[in-house]
Amino acid sequence: MRCLVTGASGHLGSYLTRLLIARGEEVTILVRDSSNLWRLNGVLDRIRLIRGRIEDLAPAAGELRRASPDAVFHLGWSGVTADTRDCADNLINNVAGSLQLLRIVKDAGCACWIGIGSQAEYGPQSEPLSEEMAPRPNTPYGVAKLCIGQMLAMLCGQCGIRFVWLRLLAIYGPKDDPRHLIPSVIDKLLAGTRPSLTSGDQPWDYLYVEDAAEGVYRAALNEAVEGVYNFGSGHAETVRHIVELLRDMIDSGLTLGFGDIPSSADALTALRGDITKFRNATGWSPQTDLQTGLRRTLDWHTSEGRRQ
Repeated sequence: MRCLVTGASGHLGSYLTRLLIARGEEVTILVRDSSNLWRLNGVLDRIRLIRGRIEDLAPAAGELRRASPDAVFHLGWSGVTADTRDCADNLINNVAGSLQLLRIVKDAGCACWIGIGSQAEYGPQSEPLSEEMAPRPNTPYGVAKLCIGQMLAMLCGQCGIRFVWLRLLAIYGPKDDPRHLIPSVIDKLLAGTRPSLTSGDQPWDYLYVEDAAEGVYRAALNEAVEGVYNFGSGHAETVRHIVELLRDMIDSGLTLGFGDIPSSADALTALRGDITKFRNATGWSPQTDLQTGLRRTLDWHTSEGRRQ
């Protein structure tokens, strides 16, 4: 299978790229000139690399067509951290660039499009997330993800491309962005400092990154998989419990700043998802329990992570 991966320099994208290579697939990645490819060290010589910007793909269009991907894994999204995800310029570029990419790969014979959506498409919900829920996003980022997912679904349907949209809840693991909760808590605890946190009472569904990469790959392999799916571990633990597990792995005597950060009134207070639909469609299920995944993540931070 000829595969094109966008966002390959990112957390999930790098694990997916490595998995595709390990499974013998032909891999092309689309990355910016400014992208740091450290997560792909050791496999870059086995990848076809195309430089391009999602906001202007015209200069890269010829190379993308020549790559002639059977499957596109569109993981790239500019601005995913709290300080950038609602930026209007980023949202415009992401939406327009995704449509431009579809136009290019459609002409190149693409048969399958795997896109990564977000739990933010649902907005705050009191019940576990299910695909039957009416989305009600309450952030610009959530609206943008919902809109582009719906547009791509319609356009792929018109041109005969199988479309899969995975609404990712949350992932974690080695090589994560240090600004995210788990790596930032680990770094603070390893430095002997007290992490400032909310009350931590909200349940949160975290999926280990290697399991996530396997699930994305399974979606491409199974031609019966089509449409929107929730994508997570299917099991939620409170943020307090997750952070306490990490603390105890490092030093049970360290203090935690629960309640130091007040929870905003419009914050998503819980993240729980039903993954039954995706599990039944693919036969995939997460293989890494939380404690094992946190231990692997911590081990990376105390060895490899210190050298990044």
